[in-house]
Amino acid sequence: MSRIGKLPIEIPSGVTITVDTDAVAVEGSKGKLTVPHLSDVTVSVDGAVAIVTRKNDERIAKSQHGLQRSLLKNAVDGVTKGFEKKLEVNGVGFRVAMSGSDLEMSLGFSHPVKYKAPAGVQISTNKMEITVAGIDKQQVGQVAAEIRALKKPEPYKGKGIKYVDEQILRKAGKTGK
Repeated sequence: MSRIGKLPIEIPSGVTITVDTDAVAVEGSKGKLTVPHLSDVTVSVDGAVAIVTRKNDERIAKSQHGLQRSLLKNAVDGVTKGFEKKLEVNGVGFRVAMSGSDLEMSLGFSHPVKYKAPAGVQISTNKMEITVAGIDKQQVGQVAAEIRALKKPEPYKGKGIKYVDEQILRKAGKTGK
């Protein structure tokens, strides 16, 4: 039995889950998300809990059991609390500013770098910190990864864009003789 899949999902008040044959819709105070309903598992809602069970003990059903539960739990958390990732910009001359809904950055290139946020994701800045927020965990993580990829932190001086809780392994530079 999947250790993650067998755990019930607590449904907070104000959240409704509707199960269809091909998708599971989760609606809450922050918005609405749809999760694909995987073929070898069933989702049942009993009062204030949702339970994911697998149809048989085949390999594909075992692998989909925990996945379906995790996707559903992330959707419930997203429509109630939301998700956010924080990025930190380090470097002399690096600048971060919002221009309307676009993120405009000066990252040491010959041109300013602009990043347009997709629908459903909000980007905000505070000095040299970028906050990416939204209700879809996968989309928030993807946007944060795309922003980080614009200027990855380098190991010698630590210049670049990194997650706030990320540790950069620093290297020693060349020693003069």
